[in-house]
Amino acid sequence: MNQQYPSILLEKAVGEFSKLPGIGRKTAMRLVLHLLRQDTATVEVFGNSIITLKREVKYCKVCHNISDTEICQICANSQRDASVVCVVENIRDVMAVEATQQYRGLYHVLGGVISPMDGVGPSDLQIESLVKRVVEGGINEVILALSTTMEGDTTNFYIYRKLEKMNVKLSVIARGISVGDELEYADEITLGRSIVNRTLFTGTV
Repeated sequence: MNQQYPSILLEKAVGEFSKLPGIGRKTAMRLVLHLLRQDTATVEVFGNSIITLKREVKYCKVCHNISDTEICQICANSQRDASVVCVVENIRDVMAVEATQQYRGLYHVLGGVISPMDGVGPSDLQIESLVKRVVEGGINEVILALSTTMEGDTTNFYIYRKLEKMNVKLSVIARGISVGDELEYADEITLGRSIVNRTLFTGTV
């Protein structure tokens, strides 16, 4: 046992919390000590919510967004415009675009972007399922709303090459998002304007 910890159980708990992104050991210690101060029932509710999330959460069969059901609420909503699909990197980006209240179409969550340096290729992402959705018909426009990074632009171009000969409009969000920025960190007004003022994607930015 590390001498700075009075308990092996405490050390293990701090170690697990510190594995979370953005959580250092000092923050992990604060979180663990906070939980220790709570009553057992409260901590059990906290722990069970994480276990239940992992065991029972589903991914929408259509767009791959997190869902409680086989088809997510957005895809199942008849008031949404099913002819427009916004392609995003991850679930956080769906939440960011939804927060703008400027978009009423559907989504397609890739699960990442092409990044050879990180060992992520096209086959690791939900790109073929996007192509399948377009082939099946009913989609008139695909909005490429990926982060304005080299990896995002590479992924945009790859999708463009897969869809360019199909009868679908390809657009990219306006560059109100600074180059190098990730979508989830953009403010709602800027992101909303970028969706509304999207432009045709022609294979270059």
